[in-house]
Amino acid sequence: MVAGGDAGAAVYDVALKRRQNMMGASGPMALVKNFKVFRIALFACIGGILYGYNQGMFSGVLAMPAFKAHMGEYDPFDDAADQTKKGWLTAILELGAWVGTLLSGFIAEAISRKYAVLVSVTVFIIGVVIQATAQTGGHDVILGGRFVTGMGVGALATIVPIYNSEVAPPEIRGALVALQQLAITFGIMVSFWIDYGTNYIGGVTLGTQTDAAWLVPTCLQLFPAAVLFVGMIFMPFSPRWLVHHDREDEARKILASLRGLSPDHELVELEFLEIKAQSRFEKRTVAELFPNLSEQTAWNTFKLQFVAIKSLFQTKAMFKRVIVATVTMFFDQWTGINAILYYSPTIFKQLGMDDNVTSLLATGVVGIVMFLATIPAVLYIDRVGRKPILIIGALGMATCHIIIAVIVAKNASQWATQQAAGWAAVAMVWLFVIHFGYSWGPCAWIIVAEIWPLSTRPYGTSLGASSNWMNNFIVGQVTPTMLNKIGYGTYILFGLLTFMGAGFVWWFVPETKRLTLEEMDVIFGSEGTAQADFERMDEINKEIGLTAMLQGLSGNTSSAPDVFEKKEEKSEDN
Repeated sequence: MVAGGDAGAAVYDVALKRRQNMMGASGPMALVKNFKVFRIALFACIGGILYGYNQGMFSGVLAMPAFKAHMGEYDPFDDAADQTKKGWLTAILELGAWVGTLLSGFIAEAISRKYAVLVSVTVFIIGVVIQATAQTGGHDVILGGRFVTGMGVGALATIVPIYNSEVAPPEIRGALVALQQLAITFGIMVSFWIDYGTNYIGGVTLGTQTDAAWLVPTCLQLFPAAVLFVGMIFMPFSPRWLVHHDREDEARKILASLRGLSPDHELVELEFLEIKAQSRFEKRTVAELFPNLSEQTAWNTFKLQFVAIKSLFQTKAMFKRVIVATVTMFFDQWTGINAILYYSPTIFKQLGMDDNVTSLLATGVVGIVMFLATIPAVLYIDRVGRKPILIIGALGMATCHIIIAVIVAKNASQWATQQAAGWAAVAMVWLFVIHFGYSWGPCAWIIVAEIWPLSTRPYGTSLGASSNWMNNFIVGQVTPTMLNKIGYGTYILFGLLTFMGAGFVWWFVPETKRLTLEEMDVIFGSEGTAQADFERMDEINKEIGLTAMLQGLSGNTSSAPDVFEKKEEKSEDN
């Protein structure tokens, strides 16, 4: 909503229908209609591919004999020290990503989303180069390189969705933001199969493989990173960022170019004023809540995100939202999804896939099924709702964990004679990944973004992301030790926590599908927050002339509702 009150909402709805009537309804045809923006967003999502590729690639590298030899010929499951090494080599990426996420908001606001992507890609490339040039036994060097790489991918995972949402028109904004999750799963899928292919370089046994077996998949990510860096130089700035930094003429021209319309077109003017209203709303909210940080300096921008996050813990209503956001992300990671993605070759080896090639082949299927399972969520999430999908997904994943635990408990010492049991356990891993792909993968992030009022949404979402990355780091660190020390107990632990996650969603997480911000306030006991936001926005709309324009559009389309209703019915029938 842009205007407060029923009258303002009605006027805005008419304007929105007018825009949809002129530009086309949302859905696949809207992507075709806005192909220029779709192309830009698709290109920016190379950042998501880099994250997914790096996340999946290293799991295969850890299983390669050549990498073990390079690291000092240690077997990560020989002793506790080597398990700790493996955990740190994997999880340090997430620790770096956590730092990158904390810094990304400041960088994106201080130097622009476009230049923030360039900085993030540069950090990513430096991290990869450090890893690739590590000498034999260079555990600490690779550790440092993965931390730096993590800072890059963590920042990209935050900045790219922001950039895509701000260049997109309203009718395709959701689809372009969801594109990031699809890009991540695509990167994971590709990385698994590249690992499978490069595993053959020089043979597949210790002493015959060369360093190229792990260097090739490590260095390959430099190519898409370089493409993203060069291409991003020619991408447009975010119109929203330009308006927020008082570069309105430039913002209007870029907005017109993105929409394929003239700068004086009424739809360009309408969207420009909406962006301007949102910018003023944010500035006035900061001035009211944090008057000492209202001046738009780099240092104030840096401090604001931490001060604003701290304020979320100071009222009961906001603290309820904090619990929903952070605990949802806790359970998102403790489903064990990243334990599977990070250590799947090792897990499959423990499930009887004793041949390294077979293990990597089974890992490759994980990437495919996860990518395919994510697609339905993008298409149907707004129709089915968040809670049912999260609960069904959690119950499915937890059940898979328990079945795997039972199979491992019965067959851990006899995989050679129980190959069918091994493949049954592998199939359960694949089914687990499917359940995650359509449910917690996209839905957890949607819930975390939707529960906040307009005035606190950026900071609340950042808090949820911080919880996700920190728990991601912990899972990556402890999984090798858990697999070695408690065996099938690892799956029981993940299964029980995932059942608890289903219970948490059932009792504590509201259904956010189609809820207005006022209704969200009622659910969380903060009545009036959204209304106060709307009143502030309504005042701004009147000041900049947006209310008058919307009323003019409403008056010019007095006979339009019947046309709109027929068009909407036709779209639903199709």
